Amino acid sequence: MTSDYAPPDTPLDLVHEDHELLVFDKPSGLLSVPGKGAHLADCLLSRVQAAFPEALLVHRLDRDTSGIMIFARTRHAQRHLGLQFERRQAKKVYVARVWGEIEEKTGTVDLPLIVDWPNRPLQHVDFETGKPAVTDWRVVRREGGTTRVRLYPQTGRSHQLRVHMKEIGHPILGDPFYAEGPARDFPRLMLHAESLRIRHPDGGRGMTFSAKCPF
Repeated sequence: MTSDYAPPDTPLDLVHEDHELLVFDKPSGLLSVPGKGAHLADCLLSRVQAAFPEALLVHRLDRDTSGIMIFARTRHAQRHLGLQFERRQAKKVYVARVWGEIEEKTGTVDLPLIVDWPNRPLQHVDFETGKPAVTDWRVVRREGGTTRVRLYPQTGRSHQLRVHMKEIGHPILGDPFYAEGPARDFPRLMLHAESLRIRHPDGGRGMTFSAKCPF
């Protein structure tokens, strides 16, 4: 998946800026941080730092996931925000389109995950060595053999939403790793980080940042 890396040539989409924070809407197809090798150097972090040299990484989104990503402008903000993610205090909401029509309105997936070493970066369910992973979901609407859902991760494991939806029989559309057949035949991964709620590093005020779903 790395040899054909062709990141979108789109301008930075700044959602919020203040003395401690920068918030951007990351496009699908752009790495959050550099990969190994010069051909994988272009990423949201490098683009942000070209405009804001002081910007510091706080968290990541998968390359093919779009949506809200927050950066710190000071070491204090980076530590403060990092702890919120570590302690699961940052509240994330995603929108996804998945294969099949989900009958129930809401549900929870509680399946432990760990890297699938022979096939990394893929992750898989492992009840013996996997780390706890929990995702709540809610149906938005059913769309001709697919379902639009909101996903509320309670943990932040790698590929968590993608594996969890596959495991309940509804892989995310366009997922190059976990969808198969017609579910894979979409122009992009249909997963978008719609909103993120954090406490501001300067004073602790609750703030929610959002980016409209592009699909």
